[in-house]
Amino acid sequence: MRHRLRERKLGRKTGPRQALMVALVCALVEQRRIRTTLPKAKEARRLAEKMVTLGRRGTLAARRAVASALRRPRHVSMLFDQVVPACQDRQGGYTRIVKLGRRSSDGSEMAILEWVSLPVLERKKKAPAAKAGQAS
Repeated sequence: MRHRLRERKLGRKTGPRQALMVALVCALVEQRRIRTTLPKAKEARRLAEKMVTLGRRGTLAARRAVASALRRPRHVSMLFDQVVPACQDRQGGYTRIVKLGRRSSDGSEMAILEWVSLPVLERKKKAPAAKAGQAS
């Protein structure tokens, strides 16, 4: 029975599960859109929305709480400088989950997790690297 269970375990022990959620939220802060499985997206949304709610307070204690949870100073500053001002006028629901269908390899339900108030950043395509054997 599933009575009163608060979070999905995702087939991992506590430490790796928490590290996965932190990595997903930091990727969401940096890239503004991530593609992952639906259960991971639902769990990452919980943490991301808590971080934005803390960030909206704007206090030093809130910043330290976010830094304690995310453990990456660069992403904490990006959250406070870019994401929180864009979400300041919303009362909640800072993220959206868009279902993509099933993955062809294993049939997992896939989803996109993105910010509602922020435009998606365009990724820069890398130039093809020159081979070592070719003369320039």
